[in-house]
Amino acid sequence: MKKQTAGREQLGNIAPKFAELNDDVLFGEVWSREDKLSARDRSLITISALFAMGLYPQLKSHLAIGKEHGITKEEVVEVVTQLAFYAGWPKAWSTFPLIEEVYGNEDETKKQEFAKLNIFGLGNPNDAYAEYFTGNSYLNPLAKTENGISFANVTFEPGCRNNWHIHASKSGGGQVLICTAGYGYYQEWGKKAQKLSPGDIVVIPANVKHWHGARKDACLSQA
Repeated sequence: MKKQTAGREQLGNIAPKFAELNDDVLFGEVWSREDKLSARDRSLITISALFAMGLYPQLKSHLAIGKEHGITKEEVVEVVTQLAFYAGWPKAWSTFPLIEEVYGNEDETKKQEFAKLNIFGLGNPNDAYAEYFTGNSYLNPLAKTENGISFANVTFEPGCRNNWHIHASKSGGGQVLICTAGYGYYQEWGKKAQKLSPGDIVVIPANVKHWHGARKDACLSQA
């Protein structure tokens, strides 16, 4: 938890003791106890409480803090949507513009940043294999050898994955995945899913049942 100075900066002149308690006790002692509760979870709790009370200036500040702690736009929208049934529908209407102001068009920004890192490019919509994917994917064929071994780059939009499948044994068969950009998962049948990050390589033997795809909050590109 980074040191908080907002109290002294905004209220140091008019209420120095209150500013001290805010910065040194509330944030310095309570928020910093991340061994008891993570800063991310404390942000979710605080955002929920401020929303329920309709304290919008403070809510906006804590939306920004929550964003720093890793709370996504999708998650905070879901929190407000659920709490609207308990804390009040008009409060949700008043909160969504604050979320948009703090987060902006986060999805488009992420796509632009990902495009810069996706060294093989996006390719075209993967329509020919769309029935085998949940979500949108893109295919960019790269090369094919004389004996039929093909190289391609597949990009998964956030939350997209392919179905359980195998690569049958044909002249050795199998598949090699190289994560070139973004983040996702790979899972073999009967085993736990493993995380994928840029540079990770997965060697998949022939006839091994598996799937792979992007995280809910990130694109994934694989060669």
